[in-house]
Amino acid sequence: MFSWLGTDDRRKRDPEVFHTVSEGLKKLYKTKLLPLEEYYKFHEFHSPALEDADFDNKPMVLLVGQYSTGKTSFIRYLLEQDFPGMRIGPEPTTDSFIAVMHGDIEGLIPGNALVVDPKKPFRKLNAFGNAFLNRFVCAQLPNPVLESISVIDTPGILSGEKQRISRGYDFAAVLEWFAERVDRIILLFDAHKLDISDEFSDVIKALKNHEDKIRVVLNKADQIETQQLMRVYGALMWSLGKIVNTPEVIRVYIGSFWSHPLLIPDNRKLFEAEEQDLFKDIQSLPRNAALRKLNDLIKRARLAKVHAYIISSLKKEMPSVFGKDNKKKELINSLGEIYSRIEKEHQISPGDFPNLKKMQEQLQSHDLNKFQPLKPKLLDTVDDMLAHDIAQLMVLVRQEETQQPGQVVKGGAFEGTMNGPFGHGYGEGAGEGIDELEWVVARDKPTYDEIFYTLSPVNGKVTGANAKKEMVKSKLPNTVLGKIWKLADIDKDGMLDDEEFALANHLIKVKLEGHELPSELPSHLVPPSKRKIPE
Repeated sequence: MFSWLGTDDRRKRDPEVFHTVSEGLKKLYKTKLLPLEEYYKFHEFHSPALEDADFDNKPMVLLVGQYSTGKTSFIRYLLEQDFPGMRIGPEPTTDSFIAVMHGDIEGLIPGNALVVDPKKPFRKLNAFGNAFLNRFVCAQLPNPVLESISVIDTPGILSGEKQRISRGYDFAAVLEWFAERVDRIILLFDAHKLDISDEFSDVIKALKNHEDKIRVVLNKADQIETQQLMRVYGALMWSLGKIVNTPEVIRVYIGSFWSHPLLIPDNRKLFEAEEQDLFKDIQSLPRNAALRKLNDLIKRARLAKVHAYIISSLKKEMPSVFGKDNKKKELINSLGEIYSRIEKEHQISPGDFPNLKKMQEQLQSHDLNKFQPLKPKLLDTVDDMLAHDIAQLMVLVRQEETQQPGQVVKGGAFEGTMNGPFGHGYGEGAGEGIDELEWVVARDKPTYDEIFYTLSPVNGKVTGANAKKEMVKSKLPNTVLGKIWKLADIDKDGMLDDEEFALANHLIKVKLEGHELPSELPSHLVPPSKRKIPE
């Protein structure tokens, strides 16, 4: 009876049911937000339409910094492996955007091929043209870290005279495109060369509205003394405060993110704590990815609504026959007043409005008469989505997080921080002594034994804490020492016997001589007493 009454209320009370967050986001975007975006030409002003890959892709980390701040070395440090297209040096070496992603076969995919691949979230980068696509590649390689996240390396931001040379594409706009889609933005600064160029300042401003994703790394901090480091940190915070207008203080991590010995090891404990905090932040990205995508969709919906009000207001003010050009100029010049009127009329936060100057520039190339008038039904649909469907998805986000609690980044440098005395899960165990047998490490073992017996062994083993005191004398970073610990602690009891201790010192020597550490201990390095007897 009277079924026609209250139909809208019933629809609003019963939000759509989704099985996964990803499925829900895709459906809500296509059915409720996309029609509003298309009607008011949102994609021509702000951001291209989203595709399925944008909702399905792994979490991405965007690295941004001036040249020689160690962006490429940072990626290599995380992966503990070289990647295709990698070049490291004091001058600008990365002149391309490199998407470092997981793939079974190692190799490079050029930008023009990337933007036609529907499985990759880069199709809309096609809009930036060949000048950009020729400077965009995907480095694919099999690596455990990349099974959970992807990393975007960016060209070193130039300073002084070099920044005036045109790149041939809108660098800040490309970074803004990535910023909207990534889960974490890491700004890298060089602790002994701290200057923020005009281009870098413009780039940081382009990341406006994404401050919640930004983390700052003060890299190469082992190259300066403690007192100088404090001054550099203060100067960095002061400089960032002038550029990033946010009430929250941006989190800055201090350290030296490469696998070479620390030049000045005085602040090792600080670097260790900072690195673990940063790694925990990155490791949580897969678990929080759904929430980030949901949050980004809400931000996009709010901007799309404001854009609709702006476009329809301009359309309403335009004359239908005479004086169009003069009126257009008048409206563009008074856009700030139109913003204020819309803000009061619709109770919209000033932070939801697009950049005034940029909007004025974009409107110059548009025919305001071809804009669409206000269509309340489209806006009501988006309001309904924000008020009801998003709440339903939020419940689903929490359910997915509960069902997948162990979703963290693993492998690479993260492995060295998981267990052992160099990580944050360390617990001491007990074990029995094992008889010594001759093997590769034996020639230097008498020297290592002398040190071993000064470390108060109990039942033939030294504790992790005592072994750590000796191992840090190498000045190697904690992730490297953590990996050495993992290889040397063969019985995984959190302690080292004399053979394991000798093996650990042998691996330290190998690393200090410039060689790479193996991912697994080769058979010739396993102490004979710990080798499995063939059945």
